[in-house]
Amino acid sequence: MIQLNNAMEIFKILPRTSCRDCGVPTCLAFAAAVFKGEKRLADCRHIDRAVLETIRVRNSDSRTLEREEVLLLDQLKRRVAEVDLAASAERLAASYSAEKLTIKCLGKDFHVDSEGTVTSDCHVHGWVVVPLLNYVISCVGRPVSGNWVPLRELKDGSAWAPLFGRRCEQPLKQVADAHTDLFELMIQVFNAKPAPSAFDSDIAVVLHPLPRIPMLICYWKPDGGMESSLNIFFDDTAAENLIMDSLYRLGVGLTIMFEKIAVTHGT
Repeated sequence: MIQLNNAMEIFKILPRTSCRDCGVPTCLAFAAAVFKGEKRLADCRHIDRAVLETIRVRNSDSRTLEREEVLLLDQLKRRVAEVDLAASAERLAASYSAEKLTIKCLGKDFHVDSEGTVTSDCHVHGWVVVPLLNYVISCVGRPVSGNWVPLRELKDGSAWAPLFGRRCEQPLKQVADAHTDLFELMIQVFNAKPAPSAFDSDIAVVLHPLPRIPMLICYWKPDGGMESSLNIFFDDTAAENLIMDSLYRLGVGLTIMFEKIAVTHGT
């Protein structure tokens, strides 16, 4: 379940046509009303119904949502406790020692113990923990094929694709547009590998948020009156090694990291 924490995050998933079908003059005003609890996301007729089922809004009932997130983590930790971590290392393309799995996330080591506790020498971002535990639980160990597809072509991906575009690809494109040189540098910080021939894009890099979950980011700069564009692709085995909710969380988390770096260091 994806949580929207403020009116701007709600606004990003709206069609932004200000059609007034919801009874509010603009999409921005509608987003503010949803955040205040005066409207429901379902009042927008143009949001995919399947997508609505994956979203929660953090408003006056935020403590309930926080409890639900805690309950989710507790449930995942209990399931991890049933996993033979030592026997799972090969399946996860990880290593095992000192009674912990060590899993690479963007080139950094993250450790998972038998109680589902996640630790690392670097900061453990909240958006990493749920996908990491789901990866330990559900990854089937399918080797990466090298066949890149958009999220919508993965199993269960079509329902998530519109939201993924609004919450991941569109804001990431805005970062690339405003800070193209910084964008290239940021990708290198995350231990990316160049993929120069991918779809004839100007920038093409492969990131590994998890060992068997590579992501290909392709960015086309503005050219000859054509607008820029950015697309994220996954290996076609991704949905076998991680559930769709966690694939989406990884995309959103990466995008938020890029946005924060751009705000802090962009010129």
